[in-house]
Amino acid sequence: MGRPLPYGSPGVDRVAEDIALSPDEAVRQAQRLIDEGYPFHAHEIFEGVWKATAGTYRELWRGLAQLAVGLTHLQRGNDKGAVALLRRAAERLDPYSAQAPHQLDIAGLASHARWLADRGSPVTGADLRPRLQRQR
Repeated sequence: MGRPLPYGSPGVDRVAEDIALSPDEAVRQAQRLIDEGYPFHAHEIFEGVWKATAGTYRELWRGLAQLAVGLTHLQRGNDKGAVALLRRAAERLDPYSAQAPHQLDIAGLASHARWLADRGSPVTGADLRPRLQRQR
């Protein structure tokens, strides 16, 4: 499930702290990580874009990071933490639903986050693997 593990422990490699990806590449990488069951790593990808972004879309990337870490909490059985983060993610994502950049399915992601927050555990693997972009 990725970090947190004690530093130096064998396991899944960390995402580099100084990773600098374009928004489109970040979405591609995050989707791959979510699909592989590593939402914590997707969170780190989104966090990198959030911290490197100023202006209009900064809170969008923060919301995506919160969604990914909310998925991580659900995956690890921390329902209380998951609910709080999933609700915050949905609130941060909502303002971007009318003009979602990068073909992101903002309305769908916010709705999925609320659904997961209302549902809690148990969840299926598919529940933890939302599609970030609208299907073409």
